[in-house]
Amino acid sequence: MLFGGTMPTLLPGRRPMSPGNRAGLGAAIVMLAVVSAVEFTDPDSAEFVGLLAAVPFLAAVFAAWQVVLGVGVVATVVGAIFVGASGGHGMASVVNLMGIMLATGVAAAGATIRERQADRIAELLRLASVAQQAVLRPIGPQVGALSVAGRYISATAAADIGGDLYEALNTPYGVRIIIGDVRGKGLDAVRLASIVLGSYRHVAYERPDLKSIVADLDRAVARSVGDEDFVTAALVEERGGTLTIVNCGHPAPLLLRRGQVIPLEPPAPAPPLGFMPEVKARVERLEPGDRLLLFTDGLGEARREGEFFPTADRAWRLLGHGTVGDGLASLETALVDWVYGRLEDDIALVLLEYVGPDGDAAVSVPSWEVGAAGS
Repeated sequence: MLFGGTMPTLLPGRRPMSPGNRAGLGAAIVMLAVVSAVEFTDPDSAEFVGLLAAVPFLAAVFAAWQVVLGVGVVATVVGAIFVGASGGHGMASVVNLMGIMLATGVAAAGATIRERQADRIAELLRLASVAQQAVLRPIGPQVGALSVAGRYISATAAADIGGDLYEALNTPYGVRIIIGDVRGKGLDAVRLASIVLGSYRHVAYERPDLKSIVADLDRAVARSVGDEDFVTAALVEERGGTLTIVNCGHPAPLLLRRGQVIPLEPPAPAPPLGFMPEVKARVERLEPGDRLLLFTDGLGEARREGEFFPTADRAWRLLGHGTVGDGLASLETALVDWVYGRLEDDIALVLLEYVGPDGDAAVSVPSWEVGAAGS
């Protein structure tokens, strides 16, 4: 007898049954019970015994092959009992029992193939996630005169691996940051994101201005994709308190200053990388405490019941307090709550804070809105 505790649900050494096995076993038991009930109403005949062949197939939809085999054996035994009770020993009864055994074998084989395919898909997704994590190296917390935090928010578990990218580098020409979004999903998107980031990590240290970097990245993308593929990107440079931004078809960054949220739209639109963009730089003078939010279009497209997430309206309240990491955690919490936990697209976020030319950041005050996403 147990005192002061809860009753264990399994004997020692037994592992809990997986949800798939429980679902498959439940469906099989229901079918077995229905056929048995029908046979009990007319015990002198075994006309419906053949329906027991469906029992292992129902189990095979979700359960492992061992469960399917066990269910099939039970169905065969139950069928034999009903045949024996009805006194039927003719060819039809034998065929019905043989059909149940054959269905058990086929269903077990099908469950084995399904499990192998599921394992292969899971392994490919795991490898894709590892590749994506290798592409997106951690950034921050301090790069030059900027406090920096990056965050990658994955969409629902069923969504494909995305091609969102970001990087922050302290170069001889100042702190340079890129954020981008590859058209498409899957491993091809991850591959193109790695090409863009690899090129950027090289040319950001070599080129004296952002326009030259854009030209180099455009050539790298054009060499690696088809006619309809492209990469939207925004490049930011902070040098001596001066902020320079060039935008290649990407959502405009948001400047947070003294309670205001200012979209930093480019002077003229430019196409994405891969379409030979001719960019015009936007230049702003930074003040200590200014924050800049860079994001991919998954944030702008997040919506519930047709209503888009009010990023600009809530940006200061979510991002204007605490550390930059706290701010991104607050934004993710609010965003996931807005869409009821179901995002349609992956989102990359980068939040910067200019701490002043001396590089001494003020003491951070935790944000009251940081929620579970930051834990």
